[in-house]
Amino acid sequence: MKEIKKEDIQQEVFDLYDDYAHNRIDRRKFIEKLSLYAVGGLTVPSLLGFIMPNYEDLVQVRADDARIKSSYIHYNSGPKGGGDIRGLLSKPKKAEGKLPGIVVVHENRGLNPHIEDVGRRAAVAGFISLAPDALTPLGGYPGNDDDGRTLQRERNRDEMLQDFIAAFHHLRTHPECNGHVGVVGFCFGGWISNMMAVLVPELGAAVPFYGGQPDAEMVPQIQAPLQLHFGELDTRVNEGWPAYEEALKANGKAYEAHIYPNANHGFHNDTTPRYDKEAGTLAWERTISFFREKLK
Repeated sequence: MKEIKKEDIQQEVFDLYDDYAHNRIDRRKFIEKLSLYAVGGLTVPSLLGFIMPNYEDLVQVRADDARIKSSYIHYNSGPKGGGDIRGLLSKPKKAEGKLPGIVVVHENRGLNPHIEDVGRRAAVAGFISLAPDALTPLGGYPGNDDDGRTLQRERNRDEMLQDFIAAFHHLRTHPECNGHVGVVGFCFGGWISNMMAVLVPELGAAVPFYGGQPDAEMVPQIQAPLQLHFGELDTRVNEGWPAYEEALKANGKAYEAHIYPNANHGFHNDTTPRYDKEAGTLAWERTISFFREKLK
């Protein structure tokens, strides 16, 4: 079987995967359309194997990493949310004093291994992080992203937003947290991060990665500083950015935005070929620096 490299793949394949990953087409239609690109030695199975996430081999910080302590906890998000919510709490094994906190918000498929890894990366960087699973009321992340997306569609997104707001309050009052908590989220989690900036006045900082934007009339409520990350090729999300930026400027809000050249939606996720190493690394470095500055 031909070894596939990223440069072998046409942009249309990445766009097709984006449609599939965001439920705009089902798996049958995805494979049917993918077959159009199975030419020149490429097969549909090889394309599928290349473009789908590889969680097992691409973990950066494993659960047993000696630098951190990581365990699952439960907290209650109340009647407006899903109730009892499970999340991964990670913190440095050795820490002096109380730590700033980060809520890590998953994409549209529940708390999968990649987002758990991101939570642990935050702990390695010196934070106490909480990565909730909004699928908890439905049994939790089911072990694969296809079923995860199906389950997440069964939940109301405003109720899930309350789950993550409750995670903020849980982390803020944790005995090992200094009370300064930010949020970082990806895709669906980027929308959650933007909305938490609107709805949580005590939020210390928000870092949405390629996330949907709040309505312009909500922007005056934002108190937290924002750092926003976009992939240049992510036209679906980016089309809402000019109006959002205009509202941020008009209301004197503190923000910085970074658009990464030739980067796709999901460019930070290093388990799929949409990953852009240069952009993803730089964006994460900027994220950690921003949190260190804002969550003192």
